[in-house]
Amino acid sequence: MTKPHPPLRNGLNAVSMRLPAGTFSTVAEYFVSRFGEPAMDAVTSGDVLDDRLAPVDLTTPYRANSTIWVYREPAAEFPVPFDVEILHRDDDLVVVDKPHFLATMPRGRHVTESVLVRLRRLPGLEECSPAHRLDRLTAGVLICTARPQVRGAYQELFASGQAEKVYEAIAERCDAEFPVTRKSRIVKERGILQAREIAGEPNSETTVSKVETRGDFARYECRPITGKTHQIRVHLNALGIPIVGDPLYPDVLPDAAPDFTNPLRLLAKSIAFRDPLTGDHRVFRSRRTLDWPDQANSK
Repeated sequence: MTKPHPPLRNGLNAVSMRLPAGTFSTVAEYFVSRFGEPAMDAVTSGDVLDDRLAPVDLTTPYRANSTIWVYREPAAEFPVPFDVEILHRDDDLVVVDKPHFLATMPRGRHVTESVLVRLRRLPGLEECSPAHRLDRLTAGVLICTARPQVRGAYQELFASGQAEKVYEAIAERCDAEFPVTRKSRIVKERGILQAREIAGEPNSETTVSKVETRGDFARYECRPITGKTHQIRVHLNALGIPIVGDPLYPDVLPDAAPDFTNPLRLLAKSIAFRDPLTGDHRVFRSRRTLDWPDQANSK
C-alpha cells in the first residue's frame, strides 16, 4: 500500500525525515535539539506533518523510526524576470517556451526560480514534470508531462534519443566550410563546472550549419544526435566559435549576479517526435529569438 504524500505547498514538495532512536518526549523537543530554537517556528506554524499528514504541535509524542514531513522555506534567490510561456497543453503534455536563466528543475541555489515550481503553482499542473532537461542558461522548447501515468513513456522517448532537436546559436563568424559534424567523447565530472572532451570512443555528435552572417557574428543551426551535458556549448567551443554570452566556455567567468541583458545565445528552437502513446508525429517550435550582440561593443 502506497503511503500518503503531503500535497504541494506553493509549488514545493515537503521533505521526509525518519526520526532516529532517542529519548525525546515530543517531536518539538527533537527539533530544537537538532536544529536549534528557531526550528520551533516550523512546528508551531504547521510546517511539520506526521506520517498520517496531520500537523505536528508542541504535544505530538516522539516515535522513533516514524516518518515526519517538513515544508522548508527555500533560500532567497535572484528572481528571473521572464515568463514561462505555455506553447501547448493537453491531458498528457505541457510544452513550454523556457526563458534564459530559469532552471528546469529545482537544484542547488535555484529552487523556486525553476520551470517545475512555476508550473506546479498553476491550477491542474501540480503533478507535472519535465520529460527532459534544458541547461538553466539555455532558452526554448521544453516538454513536460502533465501526469505521472505517462511520465515514463515520454522520458524514455528522450533518453533513447528518439526526439529530433534543433537548436540555434549565435557565435563569432567562422569562414570554414559548413555543415560540419563534430564527434567526440565528452565527460562531465561532479563539482567541475565545465564539461570537456577527452580521447576515446565518441559518445556525442552534433551537426552544425551556418544560417546567417552579420558582421563579425553568425547564426548557426545545431542538430545534436546525442544529449550530453553542455554538448552544443562544448562542440562549438571546440570548433573555435564559442557561443556569445557563455560564462563557461572557453573560460569560466567569475560567479556574479546574473546579467539578464547578456544571455547565452543558445535556443532550443524545435523538438519533433513520434508520440509514444498516440503514434502521431508532433512538432513544437519556440517563439523566442536570439538577440544579436552589439558589434561596436564586441571588440
